[in-house]
Amino acid sequence: MTRSILILGGTADARLLAGKIADESGYRILLSMAGRTKEPAKQPVPVRVGGFGGAAGLKTFLTEGGFDLLVDATHPYAARISANAAEAARLTGVPLVSLSRPAWVEEKGDRWERVGSMEEAVTALGSIRRYAFLALGRQELLPFETAPQHSYLIRSVDPVEPPLAVPNARYMTARGPFALADEIAMLKGNDIDVIVSKNSGGAAAYAKIEAARVLGIPVIMIDRPPRLQSSAIGMQVLDIETALTAIRHQLSLLEKRGE
Repeated sequence: MTRSILILGGTADARLLAGKIADESGYRILLSMAGRTKEPAKQPVPVRVGGFGGAAGLKTFLTEGGFDLLVDATHPYAARISANAAEAARLTGVPLVSLSRPAWVEEKGDRWERVGSMEEAVTALGSIRRYAFLALGRQELLPFETAPQHSYLIRSVDPVEPPLAVPNARYMTARGPFALADEIAMLKGNDIDVIVSKNSGGAAAYAKIEAARVLGIPVIMIDRPPRLQSSAIGMQVLDIETALTAIRHQLSLLEKRGE
């Protein structure tokens, strides 16, 4: 019997995980992406794009698609889809494996100011003009229009369209991973005196945090939204190799039960 796995993705971790599963098995794998990135990276398995219509819609998709396992490998800040995944898994009885890479931890030399939202990050910039590097998604930038006194350097995967309604903003499009030396040069070359970042975790975007430490630049760090942590909802894992082990384990349990 060919097993079917639905992976909720949109992250580099999801892409790598899907590729590893495909390489070692004959499972039917479908990678689902929200579609917020205009030019996503090439994926190693079939892809669907778009939402499901909440937990109820995801429940229907799992049932009608005959999926045996649900994997949540979405971004750490995608709290809504993760909550929907947990609820859909509960309603269907489909096993859930949730992959969420560890958050970055403040180290000696870091100058973090932790805030709980994008709006709080704007407030933390203050009233006096600053040269801010915004390492954020293009959908998250609108609150910064309320602080037009600052100069912004904005880096995103896709172009910011329309541009922010502020007098001083420059834009870069790039996809990580980024090298430390390049990040140091970028921050120094643009006279950046503060960074606004989400605590995404992982290695691909960490160089800017290291660069800020080297240069003594403060970071306004937006904390992750809370996620369901109950073990009853599914298996919570922190890295790809552990996720692979959890997936194998869940599928082996199905085989033992003859499902």
